[in-house]
Amino acid sequence: MRHSGGKARGEDQAADRPAVVLIHGLGLCQRLFDPMIAGFSAPFDLISYDLYGHGDSGPPPQTATLSLYSQQIAGLLDHLGIARAALVGFSIGGMINRRFALDHPERLSALAIWNSPHDRGAQAQQLVEDRAAQVRTQGTMSTLPAAIERWFTPGFRASQPGRVDLVRQWRQRVDLEGYAQTAWVLAGGVPELVRPATPVTAPTLVMTAENDSGSTPAMAHAIAAEIPGAHTAIVPALQHLGLMEDPEAFAAPTLDFLKRTLL
Repeated sequence: MRHSGGKARGEDQAADRPAVVLIHGLGLCQRLFDPMIAGFSAPFDLISYDLYGHGDSGPPPQTATLSLYSQQIAGLLDHLGIARAALVGFSIGGMINRRFALDHPERLSALAIWNSPHDRGAQAQQLVEDRAAQVRTQGTMSTLPAAIERWFTPGFRASQPGRVDLVRQWRQRVDLEGYAQTAWVLAGGVPELVRPATPVTAPTLVMTAENDSGSTPAMAHAIAAEIPGAHTAIVPALQHLGLMEDPEAFAAPTLDFLKRTLL
């Protein structure tokens, strides 16, 4: 279906079940969640969609910001006639769902934040800004080889080249200007989420992988510390895109959390 410039899946879901929205990361698309669809769809009204400039969605209608992507979700919920939803966001998706929690708290039933950054510190922040600048000068694919090393374990890269190649295919489909803008949102958007004046109050689960260098366990614990009652889970051994290596390691605790919270 189409909504506010984008395509989503989920319109055929039953309206009597709690709604759950899946939000992918930068340069990816909603197909990231394919291995999890069956498990999430059984108990929930599941919606996945493509961020502006990604997958089948059109480019951002104005300069990309976290609030623009938050409003994209609000438009999706309006289109579907959904008053409230739980949001599961990966990486920048976990920044977008936190922004939504601040912009539309009355429409949020629960929050799951996967592998998402918090206060990075000066050195790590400079690295992220350098990568965003590289996209501007050298193109969207220029940062991918190094990203794949950060995102996947060596064993997975060696044994599952087809799965790794999906990431290349998804990156090749992005809107060039939209991707460049969103890379800067990922780089520069964290401060507006740190210690907000009005804290997030929705039930929250924060997850990351043990060896995620950009969204570290320390960051996950810091995010949780700012949200009353939030829980943290760290997946051993994996890196940033660990959810592609072991989807169940992320899906199982999140489903348990959502069932306890929403059902």
